[in-house]
Amino acid sequence: MLCGWSLLGPLQWIRYVHKQVRVKAGKDEELCGWLLTVDPVSASLVLMDFREEGTLMQVVMGHAVEEVQVLQEADKETADRLRSSFLPLRTCSLDPDELRRRRGIIQNWLEQNRIPVVEEADELRVAGVLTIRAPYGPEDCCSSNQIILDRIQRLIQNQPPPHAETDPEHRPILSNSTV
Repeated sequence: MLCGWSLLGPLQWIRYVHKQVRVKAGKDEELCGWLLTVDPVSASLVLMDFREEGTLMQVVMGHAVEEVQVLQEADKETADRLRSSFLPLRTCSLDPDELRRRRGIIQNWLEQNRIPVVEEADELRVAGVLTIRAPYGPEDCCSSNQIILDRIQRLIQNQPPPHAETDPEHRPILSNSTV
């Protein structure tokens, strides 16, 4: 049992992460769940509860926490579930040729705009600080530099559609109407 939660600090809080806990908050409220993380500024807790009908996530504000009690350690399966709770699902169902084509189009577009880009395996690396993963859309950009991330995402969003002379997949629409 532990009182004075907000006074402990991050080095103590980390000992509770990925454990099932009972949290006493407020006057008569008790919450149970797996502790996913603790906000280092506010001491707020994020609890996960895996149920048959879905996962329940609760945030307990740090100032309201009166007591935290560890109920049990997480087994390997539960720890893996907690670690992957907020990871994006990577379900890219495009064939390798389509991905290669998209990667080439994005790489050419960035180079036309004088952005340094290199191909690393299945990713594009921009200026050494940003990565673009398949399927190579604006939402597939990853960088810790928010300014560069925003500019590259906007550049990709503003990319013109492929032209017939540069894209063999592009077929003109034929019309049979008479005016």
